Amino acid sequence: MNLQELEPGIFQAMMGVEKYLSAISLDKRLIDLIKIRASQLNGCAYCIQMHTEDTRSLGETEQRIYALSAWKESPLFSEQERAVLALTDEVTQISKKAVTDQTYQNCQQYFSDNEIAQCVMQITQINSWNRIALATKMIFD
Repeated sequence: MNLQELEPGIFQAMMGVEKYLSAISLDKRLIDLIKIRASQLNGCAYCIQMHTEDTRSLGETEQRIYALSAWKESPLFSEQERAVLALTDEVTQISKKAVTDQTYQNCQQYFSDNEIAQCVMQITQINSWNRIALATKMIFD
């Protein structure tokens, strides 16, 4: 199923959110960590491949990309990255339990409220793309 062909208005709306999110103040490598991690949790191979290629072009190391699936145990991530990865895990798996106060408060140590809102929107957006890619069986060329 090609969503872009079948429902171009919806696809354009999603791309409008992407355009907005591409201009926010969050570090691009941090955004890619969000996208890869949520895609791992959702099992979206299409998005994992796309965003690992994107982050490599920004200088991210293979070692950190491989360790991302076990970020809680890995010494390779900063405390700021850990805060946003915990937020990513909890927002992505929101049906299991709500985002904890501890996770939100931890994010406040490293991010302004606006930046936390940007993180939540990044996480929400990639979760939407993951679901679209999985539901339509998108394949990365």
